[in-house]
Amino acid sequence: MTRPDRNGEPQQTPRVAFQNIEDVVRLEMEATNRRTLADRIADLIAGFAGTVLFVVLHLVWFAAWAMVNAGLIPFIPPFDPYPFNLLTMAVSMEGVLLSTFVLIKQNRMGARSDERNHLTLQVDLLAEQEITKVLGMLDRISDHLGIRREVVDAEAEELSHRTAVGELVHQLRERLPPDEG
Repeated sequence: MTRPDRNGEPQQTPRVAFQNIEDVVRLEMEATNRRTLADRIADLIAGFAGTVLFVVLHLVWFAAWAMVNAGLIPFIPPFDPYPFNLLTMAVSMEGVLLSTFVLIKQNRMGARSDERNHLTLQVDLLAEQEITKVLGMLDRISDHLGIRREVVDAEAEELSHRTAVGELVHQLRERLPPDEG
């Protein structure tokens, strides 16, 4: 697909990029379809609880409750006089349930994020292996063409060897500050 950039120059999007988009969409749809009924309900409730409409409805509910139970609405008798113990209990129970629904959603989203991170790690490791292989092939091509080794970049030579991922992890753990949590 070709689109103009800011300067009006044509910009080509490789077909493989669209294939990648389709793969990502497919993976996300599979994850969405794997949700249980309980997960779907938790997502709906947690999603609604995070909206302005939820806040507005609660403000209206609290105001109406207070007005009724303060005796400000003459045709409705108060049923939970100040300090509104029934309201306090209902809001406390709602808070416990809402926080549980939010935690369920966060746990599922965290697990999905872990899956994505594992996939990213696998792709990154594969890319590192492929690049190492390509650098090795370039080195052999240089030898074949008679290009002197002194001309070859020392950093390229170093990068053409397989990276010890385990050693990198060890070095990071040693040097990074500990989590404060």
